Amino acid sequence: MILLSRAEETVLLAILGLGENAYGVTILEYIRDKTGIEWSLTQTYDPLKKLVKKGFAVKIKGEPTPERGGRAKTLYKLTKSGRAVLVEIRFVQDSLWAAVPKTLLAQ
Repeated sequence: MILLSRAEETVLLAILGLGENAYGVTILEYIRDKTGIEWSLTQTYDPLKKLVKKGFAVKIKGEPTPERGGRAKTLYKLTKSGRAVLVEIRFVQDSLWAAVPKTLLAQ
């Protein structure tokens, strides 16, 4: 089993959810929107660097845009192993939650 930090998992899920529009700022906004948790750019970029290094995401150079003064955005995309690790994490979490007696959740 491959373990990711909660931040890495969250960022990887944001990349998956954003599809073709996953870059630093949109990832940050997606996480804020979906979780209600305030994140900084550092909390976004540190896990991104680790995910790229681990081979779970890749960087893609976007097209230059006038809004950015002609600079290109760095987009992120999941790799096959990135998708696989998310499926594995989901399976493990579902299995663990299923094993918790419902009466314990109601307390």
